[in-house]
This record gives sequence, structure tokens and C-alpha cells, in this order.
Amino acid sequence: MDTRAPGLFRPTTRQWAAVIPIGLLALGCAFYMRYDVIQHTPTGLACDAGLPTLLCRTRSVTIAIYEHTGFGALALVAATINLWRPRLPLFVLGMVAAALGIVLYNVVLSGLAAALLILSLARPAAAATR
Repeated sequence: MDTRAPGLFRPTTRQWAAVIPIGLLALGCAFYMRYDVIQHTPTGLACDAGLPTLLCRTRSVTIAIYEHTGFGALALVAATINLWRPRLPLFVLGMVAAALGIVLYNVVLSGLAAALLILSLARPAAAATR
């Protein structure tokens, strides 16, 4: 039985069953990148010495993105657009970027994005396009 309020943007139970694992996976990846790749001293020394592995390239890209507040900015943009015109893909994108940003040092923008994502659940749903 669907207990959603009529006209509000609320994912269905089936949609939540997909959204929650995606968010948890993003959070797990962020924790792995932060604690086992970026802050892990042996990995950092090996990568800084020029080890040509996919892990070191991923580490470099992740560091470059968070130095320019990329995760927080993406989360904020997606959450703002989702607040204006709620859609499930934008909600998921904002949630994933906010999870990555909160763990990977873009806390202020990602926290604001998380608040906007919560507010979007109280917005009227966007009209279906034909």
C-alpha cells in the first residue's frame, strides 16, 4: 500500500530499495578512498614515488577533485536543481555526491546539499512530461 502524500516528491518503496544501497555504496567507497587510499601512509608514499597503478591514478584524481571542492559543488548543484524540479535521478546524484563530499573534506557544501535534498521531499512532484 502506497502511503505517500498526494502530489509530493516521495520515492516509492521500490525506489527506496534501490536508492538506499546506492547511497551506502557511495559512502563505503568514500570511506575506503579516505582511510585506505588517501590517508594510508604506505599507499601515499608508493603513489607519490610514481607507482603507475589504477589505484594511484584514482587517488590523484580524487585528491584533485576535493581540492577544488568538486564533490560539494556537484552535490549542491544537483540538490538545488532537485529542489527546484524534483526528480529521482537528480536526488540520487545529489545524495551520492553529498556522501562523497562529506567524507572527503567538502563538508560545508555537501551538508547544505543534504539539507536541500531533505527539503525536496516536501516539494510538489514535477509534472509528468509527455
